[in-house]
Amino acid sequence: MLNQTDTFTLSNGVRIPCIGFGTFRIPDGQICEEAVAAALHDGYRHIDTAAVYGNERSVGRAIAESGVDRSKIFLTSKVWNDHRSFDGTLRSFDATLHCLGTDYLDLYLIHWPSPRRPDNPDWNAINEDTWRALERLYEEGRVRAIGVSNFRRHHLEAMHTEIEPMLDQIEYHPGQTESTTVAYCREHGILIEAWSPLGSGSMFQSAVLRDIAGTYGKDVAQIIIRWCLQNDVLPLVRSTISAHIRSDLRVFDFALSNTDMRRIDAIPFFAGSGLDPDAVNF
Repeated sequence: MLNQTDTFTLSNGVRIPCIGFGTFRIPDGQICEEAVAAALHDGYRHIDTAAVYGNERSVGRAIAESGVDRSKIFLTSKVWNDHRSFDGTLRSFDATLHCLGTDYLDLYLIHWPSPRRPDNPDWNAINEDTWRALERLYEEGRVRAIGVSNFRRHHLEAMHTEIEPMLDQIEYHPGQTESTTVAYCREHGILIEAWSPLGSGSMFQSAVLRDIAGTYGKDVAQIIIRWCLQNDVLPLVRSTISAHIRSDLRVFDFALSNTDMRRIDAIPFFAGSGLDPDAVNF
């Protein structure tokens, strides 16, 4: 990846911009609109939201008022857990399009798998029913690509699908690289997208990352974003501060050495969210 306009290619041939701007925990209203507007102004062309974030209307307004043609923006949203099912997913998708003010999405994801645990014996049937709805939307041309979020290898292996997921958005950062899931996705042509690549800010406490950042004259965030890209992982960055939004794109004028990549790869777990897709109760 040599430029912010570079793309990954999904298994169906759809190109997805190599860095995404995420909107998790950005409140609905002026703050969200200004953050998305700043991102689009600075050159981001990949915006990620979700029904549960409660800010789809603000994202849609920012896009509409940006002056950037909708066809130039890769827009992602996700179906929330309380709508998992065939019919529920279709209704949720319609509501998302209405909130965003668009007639299609570029990518639609199942936000979390139905958890595999004893009190939920139908977990895989629920995942499959939800996925069938995404397949329907894809076949109808209402979404250009479909995928999942927070699915681990056992969730993916259990689903019997006509169309394989094209992307899996997972928690991924130094110290949490989900090697088993990543290996499975690589084998099946599923792109990995990283949420919380900065560990919700905790990465800045790493002495290893600070040392490497000093070597390149970069900040820790830029080092992690570059590390993701060189691992063929698409990072989602997020900020409401214009300077940070801008600086997170300044990762194309350097490359990490193989030695520094290995140093980052070897960082032990220290800053994960602790969210287990089979243990969460939301």
